[in-house]
Amino acid sequence: MKIFFGSTFIEKEKLKEAGINYPIKLEYYKIINEDEIIKKQNAKFGIDIIKTKYLGNSIKTDNKMIKYVSNDENKIEEILNIFKENAVTPINALEVISDFSKNKVYI
Repeated sequence: MKIFFGSTFIEKEKLKEAGINYPIKLEYYKIINEDEIIKKQNAKFGIDIIKTKYLGNSIKTDNKMIKYVSNDENKIEEILNIFKENAVTPINALEVISDFSKNKVYI
């Protein structure tokens, strides 16, 4: 099951600095691995990030689903808050989670 957590648009100033002239929206979802809860295997919670680029008359989306992150729902919500506050994109998601894991901050 996928539950909407929140969304944000990347700031216009940051986009201009990167030479991007179109809006980008980021959406964050909490994934609940119901089958894993029943089996008591793997992490119960994951994350999905969807990046939407509004390119004039067309829309392009990218996403990154990380199905198994943690068994602690509070930790997933903390990570999602950090992702949303810092506009973490799908391409950066694994790296950020890896940093959390190395530092034993969340996972």
